[in-house]
Amino acid sequence: MKKEYKIFTAIMKKSTFKSLDKIDFPEDLRKFKKGDLKNVCDDLRNFIISSISENGGHFGASLGVVELTVALHYVYNTPDDKIVWDVGHQAYGHKILTGRKEKFHTNRVYKGLSGFPKISESEYDTFGVGHSSTSISAALGMAVASKYNKNEDRQHIAVIGDGGMTGGISFEGMNHAGDVDSNITIILNDNCMSIDPNVGALKKYLTDISTSPTFNNIRNDIWKVLGKLKAVGESARGVAKSIEKSLKSFVLDNSNLFEALNLRYFGPIDGHNVNHLVKTLEDSKKIPGPKLLHCITKKGKGYSLAEKDQTKWHATGKFNIDSGKSLAAKNKKKTSPKYQDVFGNTIVELAKRNKKIVGVTPAMPSGSSLNIMMKKMPDRAFDVGIAEQHAVTFSAGLATQGMIPFCNIYSTFMQRAYDQVIHDVCIQKLPVIFCLDRAGVAGSDGPTHHGAYDIAYMRCIPNMIVSAPMDESELRNLMYTAQLKNDSPFTIRYPRGKGVMIEWETDMKKIEVGKGRVLCEGEDIAILSIGHIGNYVTKAISELRKENIFPSHYDMRFVKPIDENLLHEILKKHKYILTVEDGCVIGGFGSAILEFMGDNNYNISIQRLGIPDKIIEHGSQDQLYQECNYDDKSIYSFCKKMLDHQGRNYEEILI
Repeated sequence: MKKEYKIFTAIMKKSTFKSLDKIDFPEDLRKFKKGDLKNVCDDLRNFIISSISENGGHFGASLGVVELTVALHYVYNTPDDKIVWDVGHQAYGHKILTGRKEKFHTNRVYKGLSGFPKISESEYDTFGVGHSSTSISAALGMAVASKYNKNEDRQHIAVIGDGGMTGGISFEGMNHAGDVDSNITIILNDNCMSIDPNVGALKKYLTDISTSPTFNNIRNDIWKVLGKLKAVGESARGVAKSIEKSLKSFVLDNSNLFEALNLRYFGPIDGHNVNHLVKTLEDSKKIPGPKLLHCITKKGKGYSLAEKDQTKWHATGKFNIDSGKSLAAKNKKKTSPKYQDVFGNTIVELAKRNKKIVGVTPAMPSGSSLNIMMKKMPDRAFDVGIAEQHAVTFSAGLATQGMIPFCNIYSTFMQRAYDQVIHDVCIQKLPVIFCLDRAGVAGSDGPTHHGAYDIAYMRCIPNMIVSAPMDESELRNLMYTAQLKNDSPFTIRYPRGKGVMIEWETDMKKIEVGKGRVLCEGEDIAILSIGHIGNYVTKAISELRKENIFPSHYDMRFVKPIDENLLHEILKKHKYILTVEDGCVIGGFGSAILEFMGDNNYNISIQRLGIPDKIIEHGSQDQLYQECNYDDKSIYSFCKKMLDHQGRNYEEILI
């Protein structure tokens, strides 16, 4: 391994990519001879490794599709032909080949390139992505539009992983594609991974296809014969197609899944043989109608550490290429844990006490830290694949039988299961506990991953409790309370990243549902916060006190039910109210306070801080807090301006 990386480091020091240096756009790539494409792939892979080692980012997925990326842009006339990348973790090579090589060092950096394909960034990014399983539907829509507009020579390609294929919308798209005579090619990038190893029957089915030597050997012989019969005409092709279809059914049980959906199935083929990929794609272009090409790839290809530990190397910070060791500054002092790890350890602790507790996550066991429970209690923790709707209704089914499911889903992904939350959980008042990780701005993953809307969309549903902990101890207490209550749906939201407590493994205590707490009492102005962002309020108040300004601070804990008794006390005592939340201001926590004031005829000055009514791009969480005007410095400034400028509204104060 050391020899491999010494060679690589030497290449990097020269800072030369002889082939890649000649490519700014795909039209430059197409000038290369086919025999030289392997050199292009080597350069592209090395460029990605070098760049991510210096700047961090998603890693393994893009390394796994280097050859496929080169082949696609070599064969298809992009941007006229449309490539849609599912999720977008794997699109770094695509970005580098499509005019963004010189700016790639700004990838996922504040005000820099997005970490995902984005329509506004490049004409080569045909569809904005970030969530899984959307590519087939989007590409099919483009194909139907092209057909309607008489542009029937245009090609439309959806590149989707086997993880993304487990999402229900991918099957909906394939079902429709098979019924519409449109020019769409689905590339199934099969690496047995999403972020964690894929699960479920589809994974086993794809493995059966890709590993059956009988099927693959005979199929290859058929296509060799088919190549010789091309001169004979369409009848020969039809005969060969019928033979292959029969072969699939004979050799492999249920192997005609894709063909049953009326998709011509080709493969599986080696996704790391660029010349074979080019030839296969060139051939498939000539075949009209919906098609699926099954490519076998390896996530992390070309960097052995990433190949060996694909989950760890899904995304990374800065690292040393030779050793793979992180270059992040090491703090020898004990630090506070990530909220996700507090969840992961606490659910195990609770499950030991309560045998009815189970854990559910849709393909995010490491991201949510439910993998801790999966290792210690494998029969009580379920990764259901990229299937948020199923995760929610599966949890509802568990609840009907007396189980206590903790359904852990990223806030942004919970949007995909909203109907199930209402229809299957809340209408029936089933005690499903929703733990919404990555609530609030999610950092460098950007707008597709920000958990901006969950307070607004959860608090409007009858029977739903909505809460947010300010620190690790409060998260433990809320989890403990939720499993004790066990008579209604219960939402607990918390952000990405670390908390604030070094000694966080506190004794768990029951919290009275709907009861807020007084953190400090002051005069004139009251700051009401919900969740972790309350720690920024504490920092702001510390600075304000130095100037003899003494706000009150209330951690409301619950958005629903809200602490009405505490609100009456606050509104009778203070002249000004400032609400702070790491969520959208429209319909959020501040709106709940405004509604209470309106319903109870309070007429005092109130301002709301939170995510404004616009799409927030990527950056660090602190950068985005500052941009949205609810970091500690903004809270400090806002308090001073409220006291200095009575009667002025939010926008005026900002000016």
